[in-house]
Formats: sequence, C-alpha cells, structure tokens
Amino acid sequence: MHFNVLIVGAGLSGICAGYYVKEHGGGRSFAILEGRESLGGTWDLFRYPGIRSDSDMHTLGFSFNPWPNPQAIADGPSILKYLHDTSEEYGLDAHIRYQQMVETISWSSEDRLWTVTSKNRESSETTVYTCDVIWACTGYYRYDRGHMPDYPGASKFKGQIVHPQFWTDDIDYEDKNVVVIGSGATAVTLVPAMAGKAAHVTMLQRSPSYVLSVPEEDAISEVLKKATGKTVGSALTRWKNVGRLMFFFQFSRRFPEAARNYLLKEVEAKIGDVVDVGEHFSPTYAPWDQRLCFVPDDDLFDALRSGEASVVTDTIKSFDATGIELDSGKHLNADIIVSATGLDLVVAGGAKIVVDGEELNVGEETMYKGAMLSNLPNAILSVGYTNASWTLKCELISQYAVRLLSYMDDHDYQVFTPRLAPGEQTDQPLIDFNSGYIQRAADRLPKQGRRLPWRLYQNYVLDTALFRHFPIEDDALHFE
Repeated sequence: MHFNVLIVGAGLSGICAGYYVKEHGGGRSFAILEGRESLGGTWDLFRYPGIRSDSDMHTLGFSFNPWPNPQAIADGPSILKYLHDTSEEYGLDAHIRYQQMVETISWSSEDRLWTVTSKNRESSETTVYTCDVIWACTGYYRYDRGHMPDYPGASKFKGQIVHPQFWTDDIDYEDKNVVVIGSGATAVTLVPAMAGKAAHVTMLQRSPSYVLSVPEEDAISEVLKKATGKTVGSALTRWKNVGRLMFFFQFSRRFPEAARNYLLKEVEAKIGDVVDVGEHFSPTYAPWDQRLCFVPDDDLFDALRSGEASVVTDTIKSFDATGIELDSGKHLNADIIVSATGLDLVVAGGAKIVVDGEELNVGEETMYKGAMLSNLPNAILSVGYTNASWTLKCELISQYAVRLLSYMDDHDYQVFTPRLAPGEQTDQPLIDFNSGYIQRAADRLPKQGRRLPWRLYQNYVLDTALFRHFPIEDDALHFE
C-alpha cells in the first residue's frame, strides 16, 4: 500500500509530524507506523516510580494544542493522557497502525520511492509499504534494551537488579533497601519517588550531576492565561520559558565558573549541611557539558533532608550477595538495585536503511539543518534539542517539512537530497555532550559540520528563523 508520507513512531514527534501533514500537508495521504501496541513513545514505555518530564510542559507540549494544566513539571501518566487527547482531537488516531516494527527502509532512485518493510510484533506478519517521503520520528534510543554495565559479581546478588526502562508493576520495594545507581534525570526522579515507601533509598553515583530545583507549577503562566486568554497566555509562557533557558545556557557557556557557583549555592541553600555539596553535587565538568537535572519543588532535597534517602559518591568494586562493595571499602546493603545507567542510542529506531541497493552507514553521514541526512533522498528526521525541550525542535522541523513539501509542489519537484560540497568539513560530533550514553554511541551517530546548514547551534531563536523563514532552496539541498 502506498502513502505520500510515511511517519515512523507515534510519540511526541510522530504526533507532531502527523498533525502538520494532516493540517498543512496539501492533502497528502499519510500513515504513522508505531512498533508498540499504543502511542506515546517514551511516555508509554517508561513506567518507573515518579516518571516525569525533565522539561517544562509549556515547551514540551505542542503550540497547536497548548499544555492545559498548571503543572509545569508533569508526571508520565498526565503526559500520556495529553498525547492521547491530542491524537483524538485532531483525528490522528485513525492514521496510526500499531504493532508495526519497521525493519528495512529502501530507496529506489529509478522509481523515486521508498519501500518500507515492517513486521507485526504479535503475529510476525510482514507488511510492505511504499511512500514518497519517509519521516523518522523514533527518538534516539533503543526500546528493546538500555545500557546495563557488566557489573562484577552481579550473579552473586540475591536480590533484584532492575533497569528503569523495563520497570514492571510487580516490583515491590516497600520496606526494602534500594540502591539506585546513577546521577542523571532518571536517578534524581526515582530516589524521591521511592523514598518513604522504601526502608531506605541510596543514590550511588560515580560522579555528581548539576541539579537545580524548579517550581512544579508555573504561577506566571496562570496569570498570563487569565490576563490574555489561553492561546496568547500559552504562547507568552512558551517564549518566557524558552528565553529563560536560552539565557542560562548561553550564560553557562560564556561564564562557566559563575554558572557553576550559582548552581552549587542553590543546592546549598536547599540542603543545608545535611549533605556535603562539594562531594556529592559538585561535578568536575562545566554546566551544560551534560544535561542539567531538574528537581520539582525540592523533592530530592526533601528526601535527603528527611533521612529517607542518602547519596554516596564512590565507585563499585563488586556486587555480593547482600549488596554492593565500594572501592572505598564501604558496603551498601540492598534488596533491590536499580541500574539507572543510561540509554542505548540508535538512529531511525534501528531500521536498516538502503539506498539503491547499498546499506547506508549513518555514522558516516552528516545532519542537514538537524532535520535530514546527507545522501538520503526524501527523508526527514525529527530529533529534538539537548539543551531545551524535545518538542521545540521537532515542531520547527515539522513546520519546515510542510514548507518543503509545498515548495516541491510549486516547482513540480519529486525528490530532495542534501549533498555535501567537496571539501566541506564535517568532523564535529552531532551532540556536544560528554555524557556516557552520547560517547558510547559516537560512531553510530551522524556528524555535523562547521557552518550552516550542516551545523546545529542548539538555539531556538536561530532555528525559528532558519526553519520558518529562510529560503527552502540552498546550495546543499538538491532537487529533481
């Protein structure tokens, strides 16, 4: 069966792409292939205690359907409901085909078509689709596995070892000692969520992350909505939050020591002398060399102050029957160990990409405007920001995509392909973070260049101009 546009993935970016194709795509036929049994992506997959957004919902939500609740940092079930409501309200649910795990996407220059092969996860039945344009909205991590280090002595542990990506409802941590290994967004979410119900929760980190407390509700947003109405108030809130985050990001890049001092003083003010801030909340890297961890309404600090949780900065020597032995000689007793150790990254959901019979090595290609890959015809990739809400960038890409499709209609084009000019330097990593999950996948990720349109600036204001207003045609984007 044939569609003009085939979208892969029904998470935040897939629903966003579906909306723009449906409402602004010039009447093109489209379908959304979702590998799981329901929509939602991240917010349907992750079920661990306390799962919540790590960005404010006024920017993580869609501009065409503003986040309706006063909660700025929202829990997973609320976000999932919002996605279901959006899909139903705009008639996108009728276009989603579930249990369709895309295995291969193959381009034929002769036919000017993509052939997409998917397998039903329940029946194993194979379905073949064709489309003019393929649009990958699959996020950037594998759903079938997370990063699980090979812990020495893990087989000796008599308790339960869990990765948050595969948390199930039957995991009982009530009145048990829990060790959460990690210091990123997942760890700082799990610890306060489990504290109180568990006997004790310990956050074991090899090295600290920057942690910043933010209000769970955006009081200014509610004032703006009452004063100007929901639509205008939501737009003003969105730009307020974008501006605030961009300012702090740029400030951190230009004045890293001042930003560091600010963040550490904020933690000291919240936690007092209960925890040694210098040891447990003072990273060796500069702010925004890795993503900041946001804590809504001091919940992590409250758990530490109460004594229901603690933080240990040390390295693991070995697991044993009753817990973890550390290199310092200290032993952490545990009934449950949660390995919040990161994700395993992949492009296009891990599908095999073939162009005219030859498999494409994604790691050898370059991102064009952060929305396409060099030498890949009629293909769009929705990948969000690392220093701001995911949806901000994905929605700009969606707006750009429908502009591009309209431009092709106007000029009777059928094919677009980003191509590097001879001598173009493309030696920069795609994501300028030193986080472990980024470094582990560096050879599997495409590169970026040193100038537009091959350079990603992680700047929403610049991208707004680039995607909404810059001319579609340039020297790097070739049309047939």
